[in-house]
Amino acid sequence: MNKIAPQPGIMDIALYQGGAAHVAGVADVVKLSSNENPFGPSPQAVAAVQAAAARMHRYPSSDHGDLRAAIGAAHGLEPERVICGAGSDEIITFLCQAYAGPGDEVLHTEHGFGMYRICAQAAGATPVEVRERERVTDIDALIAGCNERTKLVFIANPNNPTGTMIGAEEVARLADSIPPQAILVLDGAYAEYVEGFDGGAAQVAARENVVMTRTFSKLYGLGGLRVGWAYGPKAIIDVLNRVRGPFNLSTAAIDGARAALADVDYTKWCRAENARWRDWLAAALAEVGVPSDRSCANFILARFASQAEAEACDDYLQSQGLIVRRVSGYNLPSALRITIGDEPACRRVAAAVANFKGIVA
Repeated sequence: MNKIAPQPGIMDIALYQGGAAHVAGVADVVKLSSNENPFGPSPQAVAAVQAAAARMHRYPSSDHGDLRAAIGAAHGLEPERVICGAGSDEIITFLCQAYAGPGDEVLHTEHGFGMYRICAQAAGATPVEVRERERVTDIDALIAGCNERTKLVFIANPNNPTGTMIGAEEVARLADSIPPQAILVLDGAYAEYVEGFDGGAAQVAARENVVMTRTFSKLYGLGGLRVGWAYGPKAIIDVLNRVRGPFNLSTAAIDGARAALADVDYTKWCRAENARWRDWLAAALAEVGVPSDRSCANFILARFASQAEAEACDDYLQSQGLIVRRVSGYNLPSALRITIGDEPACRRVAAAVANFKGIVA
């Protein structure tokens, strides 16, 4: 008799669903479902990856020393307190693997990134969902949700999929109020879209219980390379390195990330274009009765009167070759998350939603 079985709780994990990229029978499709940079990576990053291809027979650096040094120089951080991963998702996995297990709890907000729950369950821990206040992280609710079993508290700032953000004082109050055995994880995947924002680095520097995660997948346009990093207390980074695979980043990923980081002018331009068309699209949709909260990221959360209307609008957008993201899995069934594309894409979305609203009026 076959007695092969996974660890308890593994089959309770709902598979993560990435943003769709194709619509059957529809040409000229624009993908706006995964919060990707519509302008792609820096040309310097492309050149670095192409050059790295000639060295693919050699193992990559196991300590990512050059990349960590570049990250430290760019952000004013100590490189020895930086760890790199295959996207920030892998670092979230490391944190749950190293610090949470059976009998432990991992807190996240009700509209938070789905990988917090998945990684907690994979480690055998119990994910605990805490309410938000009008789609904004509620610090008091998180503090009230903590107990002696709490090991990790995850918040994304700005948050995905809401796009909302809380200030440094609120983050500091949370860090100072969680139990002594718990780590506060500040997910800064969208931090680069906020001009002058450090993603939580100052919070890490001031405390021993805070870790900041970041990624090259969004503003830097390197989602396909899978490069992320974290900054934290030296003792925590040392623990995470003990569960990290020695060659978790390829040479192409390391070189591409370093080149992307160095092309400051390109990232500034991408940030400015995102802000311009994000504000334009939010205003255009509001004019036809589709509101959204002020977003600090590279997407907006378009809100509809009901789940039926949101899904009908999504169906119509797909028929027009526009792929956005349903977010019922994030407890937002009456909303659609729309990545900010380039000017033609934003204008297509605005026109299509306006047409849809006219159809159902």
